[in-house]
Amino acid sequence: MRTVLGVLHFVSVVALNLYGLNAYLLLAIHWWNRRRIREAAAPEPPAEWPSVTVQLPLYNERYVARRLLEAVGALDYPHDRLEIQVLDDSTDDTGGIIAEAASQLRARGLTVVHLHRRERTGFKAGALAAGHKEVRGEFVAIFDADAVPNPDFLRTTIPHFSDAQVAVVQTRWGHLNREFSVLTIAQSLGIDGHFAVEQSARFWGNLLLNFNGTAGVWRKVAIEDAGGWSHDTLTEDLDLSYRAQLRGWRIVYRPDLVCPAELPVLITGFKSQQRRWAKGSIQTALKLLPAVARAPLSLWTKYQAFIHLTYYMIHPAILIGVLLSAPVLSAREGPLEGNILVGVSVAFTLGVLGPGFLLVYAQRVLDPGWLRHLWRLPTIMIIGVGVAWSTSLAVLDALWRRDLEFVRTPKFGIGQADGRWRGKAYADWRPWGGVVELALGLYCGWSTWLVCVHQSYAAAPLLALYTTGFLTVGALTLIQGAPRGNRRSGSM
Repeated sequence: MRTVLGVLHFVSVVALNLYGLNAYLLLAIHWWNRRRIREAAAPEPPAEWPSVTVQLPLYNERYVARRLLEAVGALDYPHDRLEIQVLDDSTDDTGGIIAEAASQLRARGLTVVHLHRRERTGFKAGALAAGHKEVRGEFVAIFDADAVPNPDFLRTTIPHFSDAQVAVVQTRWGHLNREFSVLTIAQSLGIDGHFAVEQSARFWGNLLLNFNGTAGVWRKVAIEDAGGWSHDTLTEDLDLSYRAQLRGWRIVYRPDLVCPAELPVLITGFKSQQRRWAKGSIQTALKLLPAVARAPLSLWTKYQAFIHLTYYMIHPAILIGVLLSAPVLSAREGPLEGNILVGVSVAFTLGVLGPGFLLVYAQRVLDPGWLRHLWRLPTIMIIGVGVAWSTSLAVLDALWRRDLEFVRTPKFGIGQADGRWRGKAYADWRPWGGVVELALGLYCGWSTWLVCVHQSYAAAPLLALYTTGFLTVGALTLIQGAPRGNRRSGSM
């Protein structure tokens, strides 16, 4: 048993370093190309603006539907070249809100098509596929319900399609409610790391990257050439992006163009979002990695594609290492200094710190006053590790089951420091939510004490982080899930 535990622990450390150390590589690629990224020039606008269809996939979004339509209606683009297509799968009063807002836009001379499906087949991917059959534009811009695109969005993205090989232009996500709570601050840091460093590094490093599901524009024929929207994974955006690139299409990423969006304010919403992304990424990896392996790409590109598509495996890798720390230590006698396990613990810590360094670097890239805000970094480290249990279950679910239920992330129309979610629809009461995280937090606290007793201090900081993370997420889940006042019911 001692040998089995030791092997499992070692494998988890190797897996962690495979993913954690890749953060250093992406950071290095970004740093090497930093001048090119900063000085990249936008192409000249076309002599004649092409036709564009803006697709808005919505499902029960009563609090943000009007805001989205008003923002899209304010796009600075020729009205005779613009079509707005609302893909409405709603089962609540969102449809009525859409109809009213669409009528007001039509009165201003805009073309607005409201497509309502009675059956939510294929979820978001199914809605996009159904809408694609009716698309009139040469290009298709896509915005999720929480997005608020700037008026110049199309005029700054469409010129990139002068290159006939460009399939997608992706912009960076901004944050409408970054300062709303500690949870939204944490999420903004994680998203900034992805968009400020990872996406830029993949683009300028000539690696495979992805359309992020919103705040981007597709060439219609590229969607069709790649096989169209498919709902056999929960990350239809990642799936189609890879299929298009394997067909020879390119994705352009513009980190200087920002599309603000609303961050989830409920920890349950954040968990469901992370589970969907984790499960969908692994599903896409299982589906497309064989094609990536056969493609005429360099080994370096294939390796980075593997890391990209399977990145969420880092969560079960860390979780296994953390959960096995106590049993491994209990199976040994005496202090562990000088033992190989100390070296393993150090490697484990270095792997965990990789994403942390990337997040710090991302803030340096985006924020001239980043040092003043460095205190925020622990929030994403704590929240990020605290959701490891639910994310790990999603990864395992993707490996063993074919369940494709799409659980959306509820939004409440909340700004930087205003708005509320309590008493609104979509805020479910889950009395048992957070219990597992609290139990894991207590277990990690005991493990922290145990490694100190065994004088294996290298592992103590990581276990302390997981103790704090699980206890924080567990407590937050219980607090936000507790009933308070009158709660309106709403369809999910």
